[in-house]
Amino acid sequence: MEALSGAVIVGACVILRPLLRPWYSSWGATKAEISNTYPGDEFAPNPNGGYTQAIKIQAPSSSIWPWLVQIGQDKGGFHSYELLENIIGCNIHNVTHILVDCQDIKVGDNLIMHPKAPLVPVAIVEQGKTLAYGGRQDKYTGNIWIFSLNQEGESTRLIARWLFEYKISLGNKVIYNWLKEPIGAVMQRKMLITIKKLVELNTFL
Repeated sequence: MEALSGAVIVGACVILRPLLRPWYSSWGATKAEISNTYPGDEFAPNPNGGYTQAIKIQAPSSSIWPWLVQIGQDKGGFHSYELLENIIGCNIHNVTHILVDCQDIKVGDNLIMHPKAPLVPVAIVEQGKTLAYGGRQDKYTGNIWIFSLNQEGESTRLIARWLFEYKISLGNKVIYNWLKEPIGAVMQRKMLITIKKLVELNTFL
């Protein structure tokens, strides 16, 4: 049922993008979080699209960081719609615990999204604060996936942003704005919801 609901949301956001983009592109985020500048934005200074989503987690940032560090096809998965990811051959296996062997991360490491997809380099690592993947591919193209942690007392705001910049063409607009953006936003929204559940469950055990 979860995969079915995910497929329905993805389909709706693709087909009804003009109507649903205001919802999926800013889900959970405040106006300030959307307008804020984050480390990594400089890789796509003139974005053609993207989204900023956020969620409040009842835990310190130190409890959330390990879950972010271990995301990846070859690590802990992406905590999204696993069945949908595996239908397209991702071979994802989401975990529900911290992987001790997957906690070391540094700039220059790589994120695997799909066994046959290009590797995504780790661009920024600010322990407990910012983790970003991507960078510039050429003078026309930039992609950056940013996770920012903002602790507020005993809770933390987890902000996730994806920005993309490309050489203007109809093909790029269709691929990025009409396909990758809505699909990615729906999958990321599910990721944030799942990470919140996992962190809070493990924090208060």
